[in-house]
Amino acid sequence: MKPNTAKFAFKAQGPDEHPNPWTTLSLDVVYDNPWIRVTHRDVKNPAGGDGIYGVVHFKNIAIGIVPLDAEGYTWLVGQYRYTLNRYSWEIPEGGCPMGTDPLDSAKRELQEETGLSAKEWIPLLEMHTSNSVTDEYGVAYIARQLTQGAAAPEETEDLQVRRLPFQEAYQMVVDGVITDALSAIAILKAEVWLRSGHL
Repeated sequence: MKPNTAKFAFKAQGPDEHPNPWTTLSLDVVYDNPWIRVTHRDVKNPAGGDGIYGVVHFKNIAIGIVPLDAEGYTWLVGQYRYTLNRYSWEIPEGGCPMGTDPLDSAKRELQEETGLSAKEWIPLLEMHTSNSVTDEYGVAYIARQLTQGAAAPEETEDLQVRRLPFQEAYQMVVDGVITDALSAIAILKAEVWLRSGHL
């Protein structure tokens, strides 16, 4: 069964119907920049005890794209990640300002990083990247019917772009070569959809 892209809606962002057993007693901003805000909170935990919580709030939605062409190839982007002090292979990724359409950001990021444009966009997943310390929310798409153009990366992006068989990218996740959370989960779910005939 093919995914119904017309009716698919991302829905994991924001509160749900479950009551919050935590009580926030105080909240102090300890760091703030254009991308993140870090707060320190004094709290009552679900058992009624006193505690503290540090929360990293992200000001953008994380965006990921799995491009798939008619020959079964995909594209990976390699770059040195300052926070990890190591090189990382990932799907094309970027950020979407809160309150704007994630699909518009996905189209822009795919073109900027790889030079690709796509006629077909399929919502793939949504996720919270590390929900014990951050509220970062991410979404990923599959991009199909691809056309190659010129890439235009940002000045902070010293990128290598690699076209490879999708199954090779999947094996890189299995082997632990790809460790970026959004990339790994998006590739694994795309593999499930390919094997089950969803794509």
